[in-house]
Amino acid sequence: MKIILLLTIFLASFTANAQTKNAQLKIYTFKEVEKIHQQKSKPIVIFIHTDWCKICFGMKKTTFQNQEVIKLLNNNFYFVKLNGEEKKDIIFLGRTFMYKPSGNSGTHELAEELAYINEKISYPTTTILSTNLEIDLQVSNYISGKNMSVILRKLMFHIPDTASPLAKRKIQIKSIHNTSNYLNMRGH
Repeated sequence: MKIILLLTIFLASFTANAQTKNAQLKIYTFKEVEKIHQQKSKPIVIFIHTDWCKICFGMKKTTFQNQEVIKLLNNNFYFVKLNGEEKKDIIFLGRTFMYKPSGNSGTHELAEELAYINEKISYPTTTILSTNLEIDLQVSNYISGKNMSVILRKLMFHIPDTASPLAKRKIQIKSIHNTSNYLNMRGH
């Protein structure tokens, strides 16, 4: 009888642990996402950050650890992280983007293209490309897990919400440009 009781307790705790295991966010490189996007097109969420940015670190530890955000991203989007000061060349959409040194630091050209809002780059910036690889949305600053879930859901269902205080303060919806045309228009 004791063996059955112990076995039942063991199996119950094993099942409980299996159910509470957290999902991991799938993170792609630009090379991977460009290839996989050709097979199955989904919007691409790009998180542009730096190593020194405390707000970026906060988003990595909260927003991108939020299980609802992880589920939405994994199931409906491709997620890419881009260090705005990355020194390695990145090939995306047939173009090579490079690090541009400036004094003691510098900026990666791809970060400039994807995080440039109101004549400057702010970290963090979350840029979302449509399935047509057009910039749908750019959000500069911290986004909580709750707000990220709302943004992702609205993009999934294309529900505009211009009355949202978040939309008025932090979200700049650019006129839709094909990304490669957008890059060419910026003189790159």
